[in-house]
Amino acid sequence: METGDRKPKIIVICGPTGIGKTTIAIRVAGAFGGEIIGADSMQIYRQMDIGTAKPTAVEQAQIRHHLIDVADPAENFDAARYARMARSCIDHLISRDVLPVIVGGTGLYIKALLHGLSPSAVADPAVTNRLKREAITDGSRRLHQRLTDCDPAAARRIHPNDTFRTVRALAVYESTGRLMSEIQQTHRFADHVFDALKIGLDMERLALYARIDRRVDKMLAAGFIDEVRGLLARGIDPRCKAMQAIGYREGVDWLAGRTSEAEMIRLMKRNSRRYAKRQLTWFKADGEITWTAPDQWEGIRKQAAAFLGRPALLSPGHEPGDEIPAE
Repeated sequence: METGDRKPKIIVICGPTGIGKTTIAIRVAGAFGGEIIGADSMQIYRQMDIGTAKPTAVEQAQIRHHLIDVADPAENFDAARYARMARSCIDHLISRDVLPVIVGGTGLYIKALLHGLSPSAVADPAVTNRLKREAITDGSRRLHQRLTDCDPAAARRIHPNDTFRTVRALAVYESTGRLMSEIQQTHRFADHVFDALKIGLDMERLALYARIDRRVDKMLAAGFIDEVRGLLARGIDPRCKAMQAIGYREGVDWLAGRTSEAEMIRLMKRNSRRYAKRQLTWFKADGEITWTAPDQWEGIRKQAAAFLGRPALLSPGHEPGDEIPAE
């Protein structure tokens, strides 16, 4: 994967939720002797399987997966920690002459891995803790309005319900006097460590939304509510970062009697579709990403082979030209 002073080659499969990234990543890893490194801010949590659409046991048996189930739901896992762990994992794979295939929809994780994070964006822990308490007592939207007043550029990129990122941006400003948006603009994620082929998966928007709706139905049929109930029974705080993820917070509200089952399902689908739209907005801003439909395996295979400078491996039952289902 690396020759002399050349940067290690890696392949990144990214795109919105529900589009079939895992399926493509498994095919790429199988065709080119790779292993998968997850880049999903929710799949890192143990015991959160159904609601995060974690790769199944069968999928993980096909190709070895890394950075899945590496943290407890109560832990505060961030992009900096992810980047450290992912880079260590990549180093290990490269030393074994194994192709690292990064797959996920968390754009900040992928950007932190490929380009690093600004060292200036460090907040005083005391300020951060105070703002977290204010978020609980006053609500995240009030904090988001404060962020809009002081750093409108950062506020536009952060959803009003995203308490974690809102608190972080405000904490950086109050601790350093610098705007998070300015810090990120100055840094420009300039640390280029890898030679990365970035493949983005996309499809017609209504078709994607229909897939997302079907996936929510499948999650519920697979016992998602029992998963949420089990997390609460194990003492996981419903206010922690992991439990604020789409699906889990709606499930908690239903179990607490704050909403109806029909409303829970409606919100899960609506919020998942909105999240997919935000993911596409993030990834579309990256001019290095090559976009393709998830059913275009032949084109993806050729692109990866050209990037790596070697043909795909042949495996029983998986000829390189075969089309694969998108879900």
